[in-house]
Amino acid sequence: MDKVVATALEAVADVPDGATLAVGGFGLSGVPNVLIEALYERGVSGLGVVSNNCGAMDSGLAVLLAAGRIGRVTGSYIGANKEFARQYLTGELEVEMIPQGTLAERLRAGGAGIPAFYTPAGVGTQVAEGGLPWRYDGSGGVVLASPPKEVREFEGTEYVLEHGIRTDFALVRAARGDRHGNLVFNKSSRNFNPLAAMAGRVTIAEVEELLEPGEIDPDAVHLPGIFVQRVVALTTEQANAKMIEKRTVSVPAADGTVSE
Repeated sequence: MDKVVATALEAVADVPDGATLAVGGFGLSGVPNVLIEALYERGVSGLGVVSNNCGAMDSGLAVLLAAGRIGRVTGSYIGANKEFARQYLTGELEVEMIPQGTLAERLRAGGAGIPAFYTPAGVGTQVAEGGLPWRYDGSGGVVLASPPKEVREFEGTEYVLEHGIRTDFALVRAARGDRHGNLVFNKSSRNFNPLAAMAGRVTIAEVEELLEPGEIDPDAVHLPGIFVQRVVALTTEQANAKMIEKRTVSVPAADGTVSE
């Protein structure tokens, strides 16, 4: 039952070229940076990544992306990642864009053993009708586009069929975890992390604080250890290495009030 692995490199040692990965995080929140860096160090390439976005500020998945290690991304947000956009538009990267809620549910469904489900999100658009560019030819032409999806009507409302997602591996980051793999996520890092963890056939969690079994109140567990196969305890330095994506400050006025 002890799932603790000594190092991040050891934890990802069997991730092969071409593997599919579900990766937690949103922007800079809850990103398994240490495990991603370990994959980069190993030189793994041709990866198929399922994640909300593909890294930000040269961190997270952006490390693998910039090195040309990712071949396909399934996500919902490109954001300010200019390298992501460049690789997509030049045909270097295949990208499947999905509505954010649909992506979350596809991960959850895959982890719950649900092969497919119907949702109203995307009905009447290219999400359902097909034709979304998955890969460009580098000259503005589309060489691979999304296929049309099944649409059915339930009680007068149309719904599109979406398939659950399962991946070879999942990489997640938790605030706390015990040796059995039970995880607790801190605030907004409890975004795509539990869902990504559920979708992976082999899930690897880096935890900021490693606890012994029984030290986490069962009612406080966000993700049961049954979904986690390996746990890596971060050092204090690794756990505290957190960046701010967009820093805003407030300036106190002469009368003591605060304005932005």
